[in-house]
Amino acid sequence: MGKLPPGPRGRLLTTYRCLAKPFEFMPKWLAQYGDPFLVSAVNGKVAVTGDPKLIRQIFSANPNNFDPFAPEATAPLVGPKSVFLLTGDEHKRERKLLMPPFHGERMRAYGDIIVNTTKSHLQQACDGKPIKAIDITQAISLEVIIRAVFGVQDDVLADSFAEAVRRLTGSVSPLFIFAPFMQRRFFGIGPYDRYLAAYDHLDKLLQQQIERTRENPGEDILSLLLSARYEDDTPMPDSSIRDELRTLLFAGHESTALTLAWLVDLTHRTPGVLDKLRHEIAELGEAPAPDQLARLTYLEAACKEAMRMYPITTEVLRSLREPMELGGYTMPAGTAVSPSILLAHYSEDLYPEPTRFRPERFLERRYSAFEFLPFGGGMRRCIGAAFAMYELKLVTATILANFDIELCDANPPKAIRRSVTLAPKGGVPIRVKQRKTG
Repeated sequence: MGKLPPGPRGRLLTTYRCLAKPFEFMPKWLAQYGDPFLVSAVNGKVAVTGDPKLIRQIFSANPNNFDPFAPEATAPLVGPKSVFLLTGDEHKRERKLLMPPFHGERMRAYGDIIVNTTKSHLQQACDGKPIKAIDITQAISLEVIIRAVFGVQDDVLADSFAEAVRRLTGSVSPLFIFAPFMQRRFFGIGPYDRYLAAYDHLDKLLQQQIERTRENPGEDILSLLLSARYEDDTPMPDSSIRDELRTLLFAGHESTALTLAWLVDLTHRTPGVLDKLRHEIAELGEAPAPDQLARLTYLEAACKEAMRMYPITTEVLRSLREPMELGGYTMPAGTAVSPSILLAHYSEDLYPEPTRFRPERFLERRYSAFEFLPFGGGMRRCIGAAFAMYELKLVTATILANFDIELCDANPPKAIRRSVTLAPKGGVPIRVKQRKTG
């Protein structure tokens, strides 16, 4: 086994190009250097692969051989006790506590919140004026988290949380995410100073909500975390709960909102798909229950196809603790290995005509967890994946059944970098009208 030959050169320039235009540079590098190929990033060397066999090898390897990639970049966002940053037995223990609220009956208890929140925000947009779809979907996604995850029921308090979250997410800068040496205070006026002020403000609100919920628990995810116990019967510390709530916020708010915006554009830009979706929903009759909507097969296929075409994050990144053989090469300890979601999702062999929005492909065959991986994979697969899919289906079905959407731009939006995620350029401008029944 030899060393992986150098790939694209020029550390900062290479990283910037890939971050800014991954749809352009990743396929080009794959064709030029083969699979896997090596990229020199700001945070170190990264071996990238889009081959399902190699992705399987990475996801199936001993999880103790991996560390989170560039934790110094992620820690300021989620906190040191986030499941994103924990390793080994501590990671397994935390993950075990976090999994139950996002599955089965507990998750389905949030269906009415999702449907009612969607209707409320779309109805507010029914004034004939152009509005960006991303603004609506972000408002929906954020309110669902505030009410279903944080357990906030009071409308005034929910508005305070929404403003605090918008302030925090608006202060996140790629400068200190992708270049951790920029995590410096500049006399209270720099981008990192603004972020820390917003972080502290939300942290205080979260602690106040923890104390309220402890006195009066409900059916929300925060209540479940407060009642959960580790194997030694000890509760999760408040500091860890706040870190996990922030993790759920960053992992679930932006990603779900962006996928929903892509779904609005893709479904309304593809009339045949739109007709099939509306027909499938209409067959359930008037006012179908959330669980009925969640079981619709073509609806699920459309959500998966949107996530295939526009994965919110393009890579899964993990650092090696020990050397690893991958694709005939030896990766030394300290190297990062990266299953490329983008390269796997745009493989012609797996997805013929990959640039075409065609939900039927997910009904024609079943894709493995190494071929379709919008939520990552292995022991670090997104904890909220089932909840995210549930929300995507309910929001999309509620929009299509109750509202007519007019796209204001004749050209499909391009994917652009938005902090650490990929978003539709322009935010998908639309007009919304109440849909006539019958």
